[in-house]
Amino acid sequence: MAGGIAHDFNNLLSVIIGYGNLAQMKMDADDPLKCNLDQIVAAAEKAAQLTKGLLAFSRKQEMKQQPVELNGLIESVTKILKRVIGEDIQLETSFHEGTLFINGDSGQIDQVLMNLATNARDAMPDGGKFTVSTDLQEIEDSFITMHGFGKPGTYALINVSDSGKGMDQHTLQNIFDPFFTTKEVGKGTGLGMSIVYGIVTQHNGYIKVYSEPEIGTTFRLYLP
Repeated sequence: MAGGIAHDFNNLLSVIIGYGNLAQMKMDADDPLKCNLDQIVAAAEKAAQLTKGLLAFSRKQEMKQQPVELNGLIESVTKILKRVIGEDIQLETSFHEGTLFINGDSGQIDQVLMNLATNARDAMPDGGKFTVSTDLQEIEDSFITMHGFGKPGTYALINVSDSGKGMDQHTLQNIFDPFFTTKEVGKGTGLGMSIVYGIVTQHNGYIKVYSEPEIGTTFRLYLP
């Protein structure tokens, strides 16, 4: 259902954005209505990003899979992450010494990091620390027995942590459910973590979250 709605809605947005861009091109820079039109186009573009998330969640978005080196990808997106989390939150990165290649869609991995950064920012209204690190993880039978998930193989591991207010067990159990949110009405769609889960799963990966109230949260993303 999510995939079908997203496809149809995306077609409508393409028309809105297309005609909006044409109107922008023909409008004088000092036209008093230009600001209103710019806001319409910007809102439509944000809605288009949301439909991409819906498609990822429903696994109906076409992935542009190619070799992606995770260390370089994360390093290139850190400037954007700094703007997302704001000045009151310290961003730290730590990379695995060797290269970490996956076969995936760099745009979707960017989206995962952006969503996690947004959640971390909201969990640290008074500031804190946001950490992104990478590592190499061999998943063997002993790992699967201990953690209860995975298939044997070599995985690139992305750790995303914050020092925020953390989550209780009820929130942890429902965090990946569509439209589940702890935010106020109008502050969030409840799709951010569902989108993250959909993208990781679409890459044949796994995601685990560890959190305690007032201590912080860590997401561990395993990508083959």
